[in-house]
Amino acid sequence: MSDNTTLWTVIGLPLGLLSLIGYLYRRRKKVDVKNKVVLITGASSGLGEACAEVFFNAGCKLILSGRNLEKLTEVKERLIKNKKANANTPALVVLDLENFPSIPSKVDEAVSAFGHIDILINNAGMSYRGQVIDTKLDVDMKLMAVNFFGHIEITKAVAHQMIKQGEGQILTVSSLQGRLAIPHRSAYTASKHAIQAYFDSLRAELSGYNINVCVVSPHYISTNLSLNAVTSDGSVYGKMDKTTQSGLKPEYVANQILYCITHKQSELTLAPLYVRLVIGLRVLAPWLYFKIMEHRAKKEQSLSNKKD
Repeated sequence: MSDNTTLWTVIGLPLGLLSLIGYLYRRRKKVDVKNKVVLITGASSGLGEACAEVFFNAGCKLILSGRNLEKLTEVKERLIKNKKANANTPALVVLDLENFPSIPSKVDEAVSAFGHIDILINNAGMSYRGQVIDTKLDVDMKLMAVNFFGHIEITKAVAHQMIKQGEGQILTVSSLQGRLAIPHRSAYTASKHAIQAYFDSLRAELSGYNINVCVVSPHYISTNLSLNAVTSDGSVYGKMDKTTQSGLKPEYVANQILYCITHKQSELTLAPLYVRLVIGLRVLAPWLYFKIMEHRAKKEQSLSNKKD
């Protein structure tokens, strides 16, 4: 046997065994979500609205939350219009993630709709475009408030209730940028890195209470996220990025989120193979990853200067 064959045998067998174990783990008994109570944040549009439709069609009892009551009502009415027999009418909770003191009472309001919460989907969020050196601290703080602090406040309130009932699932929609930092997204990617770390810790801490924690990290999704993004001075970006426009369909991501819940997965990265390889590159060859990001930053800055 050649040295190369021996090397690949030594490396390949353990990896193959781990892959098999992972496959069998993911194939364990499927969870029935029918009549489960699901609280979805940011449910008035985009991915949150798609999740509302997918979980509603799966027979769940929905609590839809967001800042805009009118838009939430529109989503509710569309679901009711197409509902199947015996489907449960969704409840609505107006919730502002930046108003931290109000969050515990808002969670109590959500719990009162059906008596408890089985599944929490942290989905609401906002994006950002700008250079670090130009970005006001208020903008950095706003991104952390909406994308991080608001959700961990909701999570803690819901987790206490789940511990009392002896089970539950918490799923948080992060981003691929929670795994990979890219230029001109500093405030956004910082908030998503924080989410990744926080929920990794939470997963371990809640495992003994029969509460599953999952983080989903999607690539670009075709929503209005870039249109509603804030810039370095706090103004609205107002543009549809090509990467966002050609991104994953919200319905596809919502169905993947449902799969994570029904199979109690702990993590899911929804991205092309080359992007997932870059995640590995960041760990194995950081110097090369940094060079790639430097090149990207210079290219984007050059394009920006031409537009100006």
